[in-house]
Amino acid sequence: MAFFRNSTVNLLNLHYGVHALALSGGGAFFAAFLLKAGVPAQAVLTAMAAILIGRFLIRPAILPLGRRFGLKPLVIVGTFVTALQYPLLAQVDGVGWPLAALCAFASVGDTFYWTAYHAYFASLGDAEHRGHQISAREAISAVVGIAAPLLTGWALVTIGPQFAFGATCVALMLSALPLFWAPNVRILDQAPGALRAALMGVLLFAADGWTAMGYAFVWQIALFISLKQDFAAFGGAMALAALVGAAAGLFLGRFIDAGHGRRAVWISCGVMAATILARTVAWQHPAAAILANAAGAIVVALYTPTMMTAVYNLSKSSPCALRFHIAAEGGWDAGGASGCLMAAGLIWMGAPFSAAIAAALIGTASAFILLRRVYGAPQPAALQMT
Repeated sequence: MAFFRNSTVNLLNLHYGVHALALSGGGAFFAAFLLKAGVPAQAVLTAMAAILIGRFLIRPAILPLGRRFGLKPLVIVGTFVTALQYPLLAQVDGVGWPLAALCAFASVGDTFYWTAYHAYFASLGDAEHRGHQISAREAISAVVGIAAPLLTGWALVTIGPQFAFGATCVALMLSALPLFWAPNVRILDQAPGALRAALMGVLLFAADGWTAMGYAFVWQIALFISLKQDFAAFGGAMALAALVGAAAGLFLGRFIDAGHGRRAVWISCGVMAATILARTVAWQHPAAAILANAAGAIVVALYTPTMMTAVYNLSKSSPCALRFHIAAEGGWDAGGASGCLMAAGLIWMGAPFSAAIAAALIGTASAFILLRRVYGAPQPAALQMT
């Protein structure tokens, strides 16, 4: 398997696996815990929008730091700061200063981490094996995500949030260890044309951010309510989804690398749209909601390699990967924040969760159109259509 021969990507995927262990544990309970702590659903979505708006405002500061220190230190710092939000999450009790502090820490940590991580992975990965490498990353994430939500749900019920989210904090910090053996990536002081080259990435991520609003953020709240706000049941539903995701394996990554990108767009966006539609109905019925949540793991196995192969290869071929992802992540924040505020408004006005979940179809349709353009354009081998 040639795509495993890149030892640096293997280190990055090891890091991502431990990182995913933490996020599939404490991270999966983020919205659910806020709801249980007395934050109304519309306020939970507003807090998420505030985090994304904060990320949007902070992100330009990443460029001068990247030029001075390179990408690796930014990923490591972002990992540590992201970890610190979880002890704050355990302190939230309704709408108040702990929630505001949580939003601030999450904005800073997520801005450092995701901007630098995506640029780092894009720079060090191989265009010809990109789909395989991303699918391997997501498969690792799915495997470690089987036990983590079960353990976190058990800990929240039996020991308490301080221990459960404290463990998430420690796991996130440990995930930084493999990065110390990875090379640094320097950033050019000047990169003419970088922002223009990032336009498609901005549009793709804006569509993806809007989709995530209904497909992930609103859905997690609706699922938790459907399961009677039971942490153990919620953790079990997340574990089942991870099991399905692990079984989905590496299929679509190989399919993309073989040159079938445009077909992969049809498959992945079609499955995404079908799952969103199923969730608009299923959330009112616990058994159906668990199945619809499990179907989401298949979406991740199909949709993430399709989206991120396109984005990473566009990034690597641009004048500067960091500048590309500063712009593209800004698009994600704009799409996600506007979607969350729209969903919060709908719920505040009394609309059912189904309406907010269904609105994600707008993002999916936009992503479909954009991805078809990317995979149909002259690109490196991994992006060519057959």
